[in-house]
Amino acid sequence: MLRINIICIGKIKEKYFTDAIAEYTKRLSAFCKLSIIELSEERIKSNSPNSAQIEEVILAEGKRIAQKIGASDYVAAMCIEGKMLSSEELARTLDNVAVVGKSTVDFVIGGSYGLSDEIKKRADLRLSMSKMTFPHQLARVILCEQIYRAFEISTNGKYHK
Repeated sequence: MLRINIICIGKIKEKYFTDAIAEYTKRLSAFCKLSIIELSEERIKSNSPNSAQIEEVILAEGKRIAQKIGASDYVAAMCIEGKMLSSEELARTLDNVAVVGKSTVDFVIGGSYGLSDEIKKRADLRLSMSKMTFPHQLARVILCEQIYRAFEISTNGKYHK
């Protein structure tokens, strides 16, 4: 069974988001082993940080993210400059990961300032959800839903119409 990790910066506080993620986690248990790995946000003391402070945060978060990625994992970095896939294309991507012998897929969601170049370079896929901007908490819900939808597509389930 495929293992899927969602490695993300920050914790979700809103119950309606945690409830939605819990529901998709339950549904996904039939298809994969899903883990959500939440890493703490780096703090900036300034209300208006300069570019050096922001880069320091991105690098620190990137190092902690890198520690959670296995050497043979397939990595999908969620970033605005990434490729936009349809639900069917995501399903084919996950199917192909399993076919080439990968057992773990890591979806990485960075902090509010983005992902480090180190993580983007390590990624097998740079993935964008949309040209629109979403709160990180909502992005997790959307990602869980799309992963579930991808498995439903691959198994000819009724969820995807």
